[in-house]
Amino acid sequence: MRRLMIADDSAVICKVAKRILTGLDYLVIEASNAGEAMIMCDAELPEVLLVDSGMTGALDLISAVRQMEGGKDVQIHYLMIEKEFKQMMVGKRAGADGFLLKPFDRRTLSEAFAPYAAAA
Repeated sequence: MRRLMIADDSAVICKVAKRILTGLDYLVIEASNAGEAMIMCDAELPEVLLVDSGMTGALDLISAVRQMEGGKDVQIHYLMIEKEFKQMMVGKRAGADGFLLKPFDRRTLSEAFAPYAAAA
């Protein structure tokens, strides 16, 4: 089972993501802010990290994870509420591998993560 962390200050987004991704055979850990996520990552890096772009400290979290031992292997997705090129590039420069639009649904998350869950 792959370990996935969602760092988002929205309890609703975390709840929806956890329900869907747990069904795809991920062990889902939630962090309600960047500081909490950082503490959890220090203890054990997830294989996949979803980071809300609107969360305070989101870019610092992504950059810090990339600097950790094993951090380059973490698959990081930047969660955005709209496709905005400038915001996407800022996330990419910080170290994000991909982007997901919120709010997401079962189909969106299944298409993005089911292939990786099956490969684990």
